[in-house]
Amino acid sequence: MHPALSLIFFTTASGLGYGLAGVLGLGLLDPLSWATKIAHVLALVLIGAGLISSTLHLGNPQRAWRALSQWRSSWLSREGVMALATFVPLALNAGAVVFLDWHIVWAGWLGTVMAAVTVYCTAMIYASIKAIDAWHTKLTPASYLLFSAAGGTLAASFFAAAGAGPWAALAVAGILLLAAAWAAKLAWRNRLSRRPRSTPETATGLGAIGKVRLFEPPHTNDNYLTREMGFRIARKHASKLFRIAFGAGLLVPLVLAVVALLLPAGGATVLLGLAVLAYGAGVLVERWLFFAEARHSVMNYY
Repeated sequence: MHPALSLIFFTTASGLGYGLAGVLGLGLLDPLSWATKIAHVLALVLIGAGLISSTLHLGNPQRAWRALSQWRSSWLSREGVMALATFVPLALNAGAVVFLDWHIVWAGWLGTVMAAVTVYCTAMIYASIKAIDAWHTKLTPASYLLFSAAGGTLAASFFAAAGAGPWAALAVAGILLLAAAWAAKLAWRNRLSRRPRSTPETATGLGAIGKVRLFEPPHTNDNYLTREMGFRIARKHASKLFRIAFGAGLLVPLVLAVVALLLPAGGATVLLGLAVLAYGAGVLVERWLFFAEARHSVMNYY
């Protein structure tokens, strides 16, 4: 599939934003601290920026509101509805923390649950597409949820170390969630490396009588299908990029977080901040590969 930059930024930024907002909703950080106030604002900015960038992938962004009407059958519509609804408790709790130094317990917990549901809906947009076997697995929503939780917890530990709360406990939780997220991703990638379910033989239904080969291409010129669903990346480049994503998204933040646990809050703040930046860079590469390596079954006819 074509790795659209708008969707890569959307899934990365909104995932991190919802993860951070989810942790903040638990009320673990001191609402009196300036670090907590900045964290709430940053979470909303990441979510908003990600959602806005997602509309850039639409042919007619001004008609994006129409997608909200199909929530009964469309995961894209459900995600849009949930994203708007989740903003209510998140903004309410953030406003109370920023302006009133007060954490609204019910709004915080509700926002945490709704943030998780929104991320799940985002993942199901891809996991529900049966024609793309790489995405059509329970590992897709599992990876999205774990990456969001890991990034959010790691970011929360940074703000906690800056004076807002129990940063060591959050750092440990971030380390465990990082390991879980990448374990799910490795399982997802191992499944991808196996023989795809959809082949020219299964797509045409002629596999019983032998090997199917293309006699003539269905089109002589480039078209929407070949542009959006026929993106190809060399295996050696994909492997190299995954090693970069794995190193930046797991190894670097893992080492930084572990070392941070051995330092006082001041030094830990710096290392945890660097860990969040490295994690974000790694996830950006991981999401690029998520789209680039996926193959739509329609390409069996090309």
